[in-house]
Amino acid sequence: MTELTIFYDGTCPLCAKEMAALAKYDTKNKIQTIDIYSEAFASYPQIDANAANTVLHALDENGKLVLGLDVTYQAWNLVGKGWLYAPLRWAIFKPFADWCYLRFAKNRYKISFWLTGKSRCNGNSCTK
Repeated sequence: MTELTIFYDGTCPLCAKEMAALAKYDTKNKIQTIDIYSEAFASYPQIDANAANTVLHALDENGKLVLGLDVTYQAWNLVGKGWLYAPLRWAIFKPFADWCYLRFAKNRYKISFWLTGKSRCNGNSCTK
């Protein structure tokens, strides 16, 4: 049973890499990932494509919208690795972590290029 449906930018190398890593650890199929540039995204008219392209979006098992680092934490928690991201949700760090996340999301293609040498993906391949 899907407990979290994540809507991500499949053209972002780091984003695609994280979704692949989640899928690897998701042995109980609790998470569904939907590339916002895929045909499958059309099945979710309640998710605004522009907003989902700005901040990571997800729907939990009750249809509640989850955003940003809350998505990341919830996803990794579902696969047993939430402890890696839990400090980012602690009240003392949350405002700064969210601020950093928004900067990352806005500059994800540039950061992807710096870290991977690839700025965009097209299908299953990424280009410089």
